[in-house]
Amino acid sequence: MSGLETRPGGANRVASARCVLFAYHEMGYTCIEALLDLGAPIAALFTHADQPTEEIWWRSCAELARSRSIPVYTPETLDAASIGRIAALAPDVIYSFYYRSLLSTRVLKTAPLGAFNLHGSLLPAYRGRAPVNWVLVNGERETGVTLHHMVARADAGDIVAQRAIAIDDRDTALTLYRKLTPLGAGLIREFHPLIVEGRAPRRPNDLSKGSYFGRRRPDDGRIDWGWPARRIFNLVRAVTHPYPGAFSFAGGRKLIIWEARIGRESGSESMAAPGVVIGEAHDGEVEVAAGEGSVKVMRAQFEGDPEDSARAVFAQITALTTAPDQEKT
Repeated sequence: MSGLETRPGGANRVASARCVLFAYHEMGYTCIEALLDLGAPIAALFTHADQPTEEIWWRSCAELARSRSIPVYTPETLDAASIGRIAALAPDVIYSFYYRSLLSTRVLKTAPLGAFNLHGSLLPAYRGRAPVNWVLVNGERETGVTLHHMVARADAGDIVAQRAIAIDDRDTALTLYRKLTPLGAGLIREFHPLIVEGRAPRRPNDLSKGSYFGRRRPDDGRIDWGWPARRIFNLVRAVTHPYPGAFSFAGGRKLIIWEARIGRESGSESMAAPGVVIGEAHDGEVEVAAGEGSVKVMRAQFEGDPEDSARAVFAQITALTTAPDQEKT
């Protein structure tokens, strides 16, 4: 018998092991679907209320749960009352799928078969927040998903399993996220039966060989035109729609760059200074000199104006800057 096969009676265990879920976003939705497909009884869902400041493009975990008569809770914090409710639900297993708050040791201990998190990177690399954005910012060529045992420290528990995927130059944060979600759901379908049998694999998550990245701040989207072209390109695709966008300034106005590609990886000595517009193309692209090479901007907008082709937006621009122009006194 393969180590990944369920034992006789495993299906009965799947149908009887109560799950309490902490889930949000599209990854949360697809993983809930996976558990429902397996026939796992879900005692409750803890999730987040959507924020009006975010561009909501994902399906609602709360709506999915309510459609299956699963109780839904959206506490702002997991306070003593919430922890008491979780304990009263008597979960056998706890799952966290892109839930944005850490679960305390008190919460984790309420599940005798363990608590498990689905993280969007190949741990121990890219622990923390926004791993899909950060791998693109840093020009990684591979990422993936990790199912791991939960401890109080973020993304630090032993690893159950991982699945990897290649990153190519066509990927944005959104396309890469959409590649990862079926991998995450696949891990749940494959390993939930082993989890409820108490046979979940585990291997050390060696944090000394990994990395941690925190929440992205608005200023992290600022372009420095002195960077190499590839670094600028990576930032643009990491934070384009549905994220706030990479930005620069021209004439004191904030300019958001929504789509770009590399013009040249390296530049000659005769190339213009970084940030200078050096050419246009008939298809609406505008080429801008970088610290090394050049970037072809395809879509852009000034803050408060409509998004348009770079050529239309850049009509009055000859050079871009990293920061707003300083007022002269």
